[in-house]
Amino acid sequence: MSEEGGRPPRFITPSGFARIRAEYEQLFGVERPKLVDTIAWAAGNGDRSENGDYIYGRKRLREIDRRLSYLAKVMKQAKVVDPSRQEQRDTVRFGATIELADEDDERRILTLVGEDEADASAGQISWVAPIARAFVGARVGDERTVRLPAGEKSYEVMAIRYPG
Repeated sequence: MSEEGGRPPRFITPSGFARIRAEYEQLFGVERPKLVDTIAWAAGNGDRSENGDYIYGRKRLREIDRRLSYLAKVMKQAKVVDPSRQEQRDTVRFGATIELADEDDERRILTLVGEDEADASAGQISWVAPIARAFVGARVGDERTVRLPAGEKSYEVMAIRYPG
């Protein structure tokens, strides 16, 4: 499971990778060139020390360049894993959507995705998050205790689904 320096692989779903590539292409191919033109125009307007377009443009360009650098790193390190090709569909693995029930039969549905595509509000959690790690390898009917900020909580796996 471990790669460079003990860090887990940077798994990502095909749709997550496509979103990251689309953001990179938008920033690099559209936003950055427009901004460079704006900065060049603003620089030609004289005194740069009080030129809001120039100052804001340079700041925004640095932000875009940092984001582009981060996205390039993510794409380089990413290991695209298609959950629809998962052969062991009876155990929780990367890309699984799991239905959990706590002691009060409160249900929760979570999908285990890559760190760079996690969105807890949409039920997509990083496969390296504590709650996800607790269930990797589990089967329907298995119970796991998870340490959450509010304390420990037990969940039973009610269902495991993979796309496709």
